Amino acid sequence: MRLTFLLPAFFCASLFAQQKPVATPAISKSTSPVDALIPWLLQEDHELREIPFSQVILDVTGKRVLAIDPKNETDQRIIRQISNVLDEVMKRMNAPNSAIQEIPRINEVSSHFEDLLRELLNATPGLRCDFPHTAEDRVQRSGYPDLRLVDLETKRIFYLDPKLYAAGSRESSFRTFYFEPKVTTNKVRYDAVHLIVGFEHEPKSEGRWKFTRWDLVDLAHFKVKLKAEFQGSNHDLYRPEAIVATSAQ
Repeated sequence: MRLTFLLPAFFCASLFAQQKPVATPAISKSTSPVDALIPWLLQEDHELREIPFSQVILDVTGKRVLAIDPKNETDQRIIRQISNVLDEVMKRMNAPNSAIQEIPRINEVSSHFEDLLRELLNATPGLRCDFPHTAEDRVQRSGYPDLRLVDLETKRIFYLDPKLYAAGSRESSFRTFYFEPKVTTNKVRYDAVHLIVGFEHEPKSEGRWKFTRWDLVDLAHFKVKLKAEFQGSNHDLYRPEAIVATSAQ
């Protein structure tokens, strides 16, 4: 069984080391790491909620999440530039001849938003946008964040992550954001502003997608929760030595 939650669990444990302790079963020195971890995981209501995302990023990557400063001229200029691009993105995506109008599932539309955002931001004077590289200096489209924007004048960096959501679901409690701590595939390599770009859409009607609004969200004060789970693949499950009966050949 693969214990992919071990890293996030232990770094989150460090976040709360100075908080008021919650009673846990006594653990002997001979207890294995898993035996020590599970009682802590059972305290989900106490320690695994309301975790500052900025602290998660700092502990995992060593990089700071910078907040948008409403009094900073550079920040405000870049927000205006991004806003102009987002208006154009929504206009083009809503056009009858947009390529996304032929796509049946909204989940398959996201990459088109990433590509168009990158294209239009790169066409904006003074900005450079690309896909962030991993710690191994490779381009990886999957995983957070999707885009890295650089202001060429100040070298200030902004991470952008487009999200699409259905109209009426803004108050939904279903998971819409996740960050998986990794070492080799980590894409957060700089102190930066972290922004979510949310596009609201109506249900597809008469063969068309219609996007109704966008929001630019600063993640500097965003809080997350950790959901730990044990997982295994089919390769792990269907081992010959574990099968005790099977269908007739």
